[in-house]
Amino acid sequence: MARVNYGDGLGVVTVTYSPGETLAPFVDTLAKATTRPVQVILADNGSTDGVPEQVAAEREHVRFVPTGGNLGYGGGANRGVEALGRDVGWVLISNPDIEFAPGSVDTLIEAADRWPRGGMFGPLIREPNGEVYPSARLLPSLGRGLGHALFAVVWKSNPWTRAYRQEQTPVERAAEWLSGSCFLMRREAFDSVKGFDERYFMYFEDVDLGDRVAKAGWQNVYVPDAEVTHIGGHSTARSSDRMLREHHRSAYLYLADRHQGVLWAPFRLLLKAGLTLRVKLLTRG
Repeated sequence: MARVNYGDGLGVVTVTYSPGETLAPFVDTLAKATTRPVQVILADNGSTDGVPEQVAAEREHVRFVPTGGNLGYGGGANRGVEALGRDVGWVLISNPDIEFAPGSVDTLIEAADRWPRGGMFGPLIREPNGEVYPSARLLPSLGRGLGHALFAVVWKSNPWTRAYRQEQTPVERAAEWLSGSCFLMRREAFDSVKGFDERYFMYFEDVDLGDRVAKAGWQNVYVPDAEVTHIGGHSTARSSDRMLREHHRSAYLYLADRHQGVLWAPFRLLLKAGLTLRVKLLTRG
């Protein structure tokens, strides 16, 4: 891919799919999160509630961009980034059910001065009840993935899950991957890995992206001085069992991709069996 010289502008991309009442607070709290002018792209995967169109129509800096179908999170985000002009060198990609603390986006951008090889920057993410979500984690190895898959439901404090989630006192640090629910990227870094891998319809697209960003020579940086709140999975709540199955399908895709060959075949079979069992335990049928 030819290198493009981008400006210093800020673009925000959120993928919408009938987001309901969460979208307006997302856009409006963003206004207090940065002092920079910002372009907001609503990459719409087929909303039927009319909310994205209304939010865009009521705000000059917000643009409604239909993706042409339900492309999943990564596919929608890629189309949104493509819609940004060359003046945009910073891209914030976020779920539409995020609410930003004042100054949080500027704090992420300021961290880039301290991390010149930083390609991705992730904020501290709080749940609605105030708890901190572990959003800066280790990559899931085959051993950690298998242990997490087999034991997380019945033994929540197992060592594989604890290692994977990296729950610790929040400090600014390099991580192996950052939650895709909200993160900032240098657009140059996004281009260097060609964005999200669209084989992941939903879930693990952020794990895969973080892995590829690091392999391309960039760092994933956790910046807990920047805070956001993740209100909840509004658009997936209506089909939570299907989304759970999609999560496990993506987990298998990620690990199987990285453990190819005949020698790894028994481990892939065991992993698939463990993930299938976990889905059966967690779903209603």
